[in-house]
Amino acid sequence: MKDQSKLLAAILVGAAAGAVLGLLFAPGSGEETRGSLAGYADELAGKAKEGARTVSDQIKEYGNNVYEKAKSKFGSAAEDMYNYRDGVSDEIRSEGNNLANEAQDQVNRAKSKVKGAADDVNDSIQEA
Repeated sequence: MKDQSKLLAAILVGAAAGAVLGLLFAPGSGEETRGSLAGYADELAGKAKEGARTVSDQIKEYGNNVYEKAKSKFGSAAEDMYNYRDGVSDEIRSEGNNLANEAQDQVNRAKSKVKGAADDVNDSIQEA
C-alpha cells in the first residue's frame, strides 16, 4: 500500500512539473494557456480522485479480509471450546454414573452381609 501511495505521489509531482515546463515553453496565448491549465487541472483532479478511490477500495477490501479472518478464527476457537466443554461434561457424567453404580454395589454387598449375619444370629437363636 505504501508503494502505491508513493507511486501515485510521484506521478502527481511529475505531472505538475511537466505542466509547469510546458507552460514555460508553450507558444500559445494567455487565454489558450489558461484553458490548457484548466483542462490539465481537471484531468489531474480526475486522476487523483480515481487514485483515491482505488486506494480506498483496497483499504476496504483489506479491512474486510482481516474481519473475515478474525471472525473465522474466533468462531473456530468458540467451537473448539464448546466441543471441549461437551467432552468434559460427558466424561464427568460417565464417571458419576460409574461411581453411583459402584456405590450401589457396595450398598447391596453390605445389605447381603447384614442379612447373612442376621440369618446366622437367628439360626443360633433357633438352635439354642
